[in-house]
Amino acid sequence: MSDPVPPAGGFAPGRHPIDGYGAQGFRFAGMVHPGSILALPSGIRAWDVAAIADISAVVLAPILAERDEIEILLIGCGKRAALPIEPFVDFLREAGFRPELMDTPAAARTYNVLLAENRRVAAALLVM
Repeated sequence: MSDPVPPAGGFAPGRHPIDGYGAQGFRFAGMVHPGSILALPSGIRAWDVAAIADISAVVLAPILAERDEIEILLIGCGKRAALPIEPFVDFLREAGFRPELMDTPAAARTYNVLLAENRRVAAALLVM
């Protein structure tokens, strides 16, 4: 039997570690999601971004809405860490973040460690 998918609206409330990741998506909270995700203090949600170049102010709105609850913002760029796209990085810095860009496996592992330490961490993870 396969894992259930996240509830309607693509949202699993609460803080959850990332249990698995790969080309097929992410596993968390006993569920799987086939695309990119945002792991925020309020919960994990589907993120309609396929590549770092797709990131815009519109898709960053959920992160910005929780900025007061986020100390560390990890950006998982897929299989390899992408070079920062200056407008994207500048936008996040102006909003008060210091984004850390790395490959998705490293970002997911780092997220889990910081979550276990009860840090105020969020992650935007692109599917590999």
